[in-house]
Amino acid sequence: MRIDTYKKIVAKLKHVRRRDELPELCSEFPNVSIATMGSIYSQENQKKLRRTHHYHYNPKQTAVYYKKFLAARDRQEKHILYRMSEEADFSPSQLARIVLEEHLMVTLDKDHIPKVTLSKYLKSPLTIDDHVLSAEVLECIAVDDHYGPFTDCIKHAIGYEYEFELKKTLESLSLPYIGEEVMREKGYDKTPDIKLEIPIAVDGYIVNWIESKASFGDEFNHEIYLREQYWSYWNRFGAGMVIYWFGFIDELDVNKEKGIILKDSFPQNIVFFDPTGD
Repeated sequence: MRIDTYKKIVAKLKHVRRRDELPELCSEFPNVSIATMGSIYSQENQKKLRRTHHYHYNPKQTAVYYKKFLAARDRQEKHILYRMSEEADFSPSQLARIVLEEHLMVTLDKDHIPKVTLSKYLKSPLTIDDHVLSAEVLECIAVDDHYGPFTDCIKHAIGYEYEFELKKTLESLSLPYIGEEVMREKGYDKTPDIKLEIPIAVDGYIVNWIESKASFGDEFNHEIYLREQYWSYWNRFGAGMVIYWFGFIDELDVNKEKGIILKDSFPQNIVFFDPTGD
């Protein structure tokens, strides 16, 4: 995807509030799949949360959210936290997390709640002692398609699915490889998804390792991955390939000569090396 198309999509997504609006947006960009549009949509929401995190998690604001919840609960209102998240243009599950933390600090008389405790309740909302808050938290987690334990499970499942398909492709081509788990057993701290036992060539470039990303490759996340993952793989294993299964900004594929190439699917034009040298 050219960067000018990407910028047009991002501009349009600023006016999208729900995922079910994406098919209509796709009609304006017929060459963009719903999966790609959904990935960009999720990434833009993650960026927005980073930009506004300091506001929503400010102690004064978290106290305001909790006070609003208590007042609405006393009035026996329904869908309290979800409506609050809509009004604040904020993630429902993140707002639920804030209110839950405030509730626990009050009921347990503590000034800090460990993340592990919060995560436990968010994963099992029915264990929350306040039955109204329990139902409200459960609803927020269920409707939030960007954050929360349900969404995390879906993301992990999608990532695993694409990695599984990649391994099946390698096996169908009789390409020997070792996975992340084996590499970690050998003591590597940062590892790609796939380390090829015998390198291949793609478009004339050597590939020793493959990283599978079930997401769209935008500039923000790609730069982070380069810094925190890809160059580390390059230092350990040499040149490699990243597959962004939902596409990427074409202009980001600038490190081919340095040893990192980008693809949006497993390439067909592969040159196999003969380990015997024959």
